[in-house]
Amino acid sequence: MSVSLVLLEDDSTRIVDVCQRLTVDASARAVFLIEKDGQLIASAGDHTAFDSTSLASLTAGNMAATDGLAKLLGESGFGSQFHEGERENINISSVGNRMMLVVIFDERSSLGLVRLRVEQASHSLLKIVREVLEKSSMNQGIDFDMTDTDIDRMLGDD
Repeated sequence: MSVSLVLLEDDSTRIVDVCQRLTVDASARAVFLIEKDGQLIASAGDHTAFDSTSLASLTAGNMAATDGLAKLLGESGFGSQFHEGERENINISSVGNRMMLVVIFDERSSLGLVRLRVEQASHSLLKIVREVLEKSSMNQGIDFDMTDTDIDRMLGDD
């Protein structure tokens, strides 16, 4: 069962607010919330310095490849990835089963701080997305009842 994520302006603003707060709290350069299919949902910070469309697509591909590696090792998946560069670092974390948070940061922050703040932001984002999905299922005229268990399964809250 797949319910489209339909964001109204209110919902989008709430999501961007969480991303902006994460940018500040984690001393990050930029934050992106991306659906696993590569669709950019929100961004914050110095996001104009990056090709957001390419970043979203490449991140989704990277996460799909990593999920394949996890399955080869008998894991259900890896919840996060970290890539360290000379000047920039990227932390990619799953948010439920359908999204990922990408945090780009430099020496002003640390991986520990980023992971802590991402965990906090993920809880807020899952709450917002849960509400959006509930509204979306009602507004799309879906003729079945979506239970909390269905939503939990979609978001990975099992």
